[in-house]
Amino acid sequence: MGVHDFALFVVAGLALNLTPGPDMAYIAARGANGGFGAGVAATLGITAGCVVHTLAAAAGLSALLATSATAFAVVKWCGAAYLLYAGARLLASCLRGGTPQATLPSFAAATAARIFREAFIINVFNPKVALFFLAFLPQFIDADAPSKPLAFIALGCVFNFDSLFVNLPVAWLAARAGRSVRATGAAKRWLSGALGALFVALAVRLALAERT
Repeated sequence: MGVHDFALFVVAGLALNLTPGPDMAYIAARGANGGFGAGVAATLGITAGCVVHTLAAAAGLSALLATSATAFAVVKWCGAAYLLYAGARLLASCLRGGTPQATLPSFAAATAARIFREAFIINVFNPKVALFFLAFLPQFIDADAPSKPLAFIALGCVFNFDSLFVNLPVAWLAARAGRSVRATGAAKRWLSGALGALFVALAVRLALAERT
């Protein structure tokens, strides 16, 4: 398929996945707040978002984000707005003083499907992820590859599969760490408030992101 240095690609991909970032922070927060199942849902949602970025890179859509300031800004602000909305709802439930499950079950006590959808949207609307795939994958594709889109997809699938070996343990460790904390209502409110604050922080970070 025109791929070279595959072993180096796998090692580099694992090293990059081990680097703490917004995705890992979100998975850890969901795992600590909702248990291992919530962390798994977050992991799978982010992985699904990365699959979209892989296909976009193969189709050349990521190049549009790299060259068009308008396209980059639209995707960036959509993602930041969603993060800010989700974070504000969680913070509001915490500040009202009731247990999150009683006030806003759809956000604080989110189902696996909602967490998956939330993680998917957050990842898809982060243009920096798209630019990462556009910059990283081509380094391991031959200039004369018979099908560059197929090579993009193959490498993207390997990278996303490898990420599970990092993100699932993160979800498990976070769930273990949060198990005792989740035992009381006050702790549940604190965890939901911390998750809301994380969402707001990620929204600000995304809003300030620039093309590089």
